[in-house]
Amino acid sequence: HVPDTSVTRPGRVLVGCLLNPGETAAVVGGNVLTSQRVVDVVLKAFGACAASQGCMNNLTFGDETYGYYETIAGGAGAGPDWDGRSGVHTHMTNTRITDPEVLERRYPVVLRTFSLRAHSGGGGAHRGGDGVVREIEFLRPTDVSILSERRAVPPYGLAGGEPGVRGQNLLLPAEGGTGPTVSLGGKAFVRVEAGARLRVLSPGGGGYGAPAEAYSGGSRVK
Repeated sequence: HVPDTSVTRPGRVLVGCLLNPGETAAVVGGNVLTSQRVVDVVLKAFGACAASQGCMNNLTFGDETYGYYETIAGGAGAGPDWDGRSGVHTHMTNTRITDPEVLERRYPVVLRTFSLRAHSGGGGAHRGGDGVVREIEFLRPTDVSILSERRAVPPYGLAGGEPGVRGQNLLLPAEGGTGPTVSLGGKAFVRVEAGARLRVLSPGGGGYGAPAEAYSGGSRVK
């Protein structure tokens, strides 16, 4: 139990830190990246639930004639009596992704894949939610930018639960091409040629509780 005064009493954040960086600091993505990690830190401090995907997988692309921006869902963390949800936004949830038909009609792209990323949620007595796979093919030369987290350190599990699978941002050559598949890391800007594809594999949520305590068919599995 957390006393009401502990939640509502205002605190002071020192200038010069991540949450109050000062007027001269270069900052970006406060509401779509930093906020995600802050909430996970707070939930872990209280032992409330495992980490969710930890970002919103911010994707932008375009050229001198158009621009497009979207955020991509992932896995939610599990808790003491629930499994994490798959393919959702958590903590910061004020965006909705564009329908495939609208995306392809208005922009020079083809949505090749949009599906759940099977088995990317962390194992446990309660499993973390799965992330998603979203692959977009660009039909003409395009500038592409990705701003994401949890590509190096996976979303943590809690109380013996396993971490979720880390995310990946992969740049694939055009079908039939001979170029390599390139891992872009968590944050990148690239100029792609026609036919290139970007595959975003968003992180899964962390699991809660030791996997040996998982349930199967209504019975506890030892």
